Amino acid sequence: MKSQTIARQTPSHNNGRSMTSRFVEYMRQLGKDIVRDRYLYLLLIPFVAFFLIFTYKPMYGLQIAFKDYSLFKGITASPWIGFENFRVFFKSPHFIRVLKNTLMINLYGLVFGFPIPIILALLFNEVKNDKFKRVAQTLTYLPHFVSVVVVAGLVVNFLAPTHGMVNHIIEALGGERVYFLIKPEYFRTIFTGMNIWKETGFGAVIYIAALAGVDPQLYEAAVVDGATKWKQMIHVTIPGILPTVTIMLILRIGKMLEVGYEAILLLYQPATYQTADVISTYVYRAAMEQGNYAMATAVELFNAIIAIILVYGANKFSKKFSETSLW
Repeated sequence: MKSQTIARQTPSHNNGRSMTSRFVEYMRQLGKDIVRDRYLYLLLIPFVAFFLIFTYKPMYGLQIAFKDYSLFKGITASPWIGFENFRVFFKSPHFIRVLKNTLMINLYGLVFGFPIPIILALLFNEVKNDKFKRVAQTLTYLPHFVSVVVVAGLVVNFLAPTHGMVNHIIEALGGERVYFLIKPEYFRTIFTGMNIWKETGFGAVIYIAALAGVDPQLYEAAVVDGATKWKQMIHVTIPGILPTVTIMLILRIGKMLEVGYEAILLLYQPATYQTADVISTYVYRAAMEQGNYAMATAVELFNAIIAIILVYGANKFSKKFSETSLW
């Protein structure tokens, strides 16, 4: 009986020793890899420090969303109130408006703004004159680097009712001048058009890089089979960049509740709140104008949770119906 007990204990003892030895061997190998690639790890330090300081450390402040936060008491001394800030936001008359506007503006961007960089990249791919191609690419992605303040200023001046170029053209064609920026029905179109002009060229760079990775032999085989340029694009080019398009679409869906507040703040006014007020501008007013940091944090946390759900859902859908996914 005693020998059987010892026999049963021995494998687990050996297994524990084996796991310990494997761990020691792993750590030894890791140490060797760190010493060998020490310069690469040194280059990695600034990026790790950036994310630790500006991404993970601020997460400590998320608890404000569940507190009756006072700037003078600080985070620790402010009393807990649970989900009260979320309930106030959901019952607010602004909730439906900002949620609807955020979704609608992003839907405009998804339907009209997402395909245009792909189309532009496909057009550039067919240009044979390298000099013209480089100049055209540079001109199209330069607006990305222009400050949003400058771009919004251009939009305001172009659409101005008295001296705006658009109204001059309308009047010359026999129409009446329109003050576009106080008309709620025009705001989403103006905002979407501005973003398309600003970001299309830069967005096309990703797809141009993906097109460079398509095997040229596939085009040669298509030519041998008698495929026209159009058929080459349908059967070779688009399938070649489809994984990149899928990944970008998943990331775009994850941002369906995220709209940059800077441009909207520069373009909207109380007359257009019914179509222009979005979650990010509501957060800005709650924090900066009303000093309600707890409410602003709660709204942003709600926004982040929905974004995670959207990314997970889009990734799962893509994984189920295609071979491309983020994870």
